[in-house]
Amino acid sequence: MADQPDLSAGRRQRIVPALSYDDAPAIIEFLCRAFGFEERFRLDMPDGSIGHASLVYGGEEVTLATAYPEGGLGGPGRLPHLHASVMVYVDDVDAHHAQAAAEGATILQEPEDQFYGDRTYRAVDPEGGNWWFHQEVTVVSSEEAQAAIDAME
Repeated sequence: MADQPDLSAGRRQRIVPALSYDDAPAIIEFLCRAFGFEERFRLDMPDGSIGHASLVYGGEEVTLATAYPEGGLGGPGRLPHLHASVMVYVDDVDAHHAQAAAEGATILQEPEDQFYGDRTYRAVDPEGGNWWFHQEVTVVSSEEAQAAIDAME
């Protein structure tokens, strides 16, 4: 194979979630205000929809666009069941939770310590997208985590 340029050079994140929303502009504003994302890039389409947007949190990227049902992409509120959620590690999960709640995020689970060493909370954005926010508080080995699960039985 001929020498090919490494197109991923300089890109640390190799897997990037790509989300679809019915009202992408409103969701971008919400995610930035409530969850602390920063908008890095946006392509506005002539009809007012968003063709592509890049949001970052702590140097990590998530992309989103306006739902395109003709192409099989719908907003999370259209799904009959939860297909996926986005998990984000934050520096202070309690402060992050307070900001999200103050900005109107629907909180599904208040912050609590988990057996696997993280403190977590769960929230839903205005279109029904599920978000899990984690803060690592202690390192737990896989053996310790498995023992905790086994003790739950």
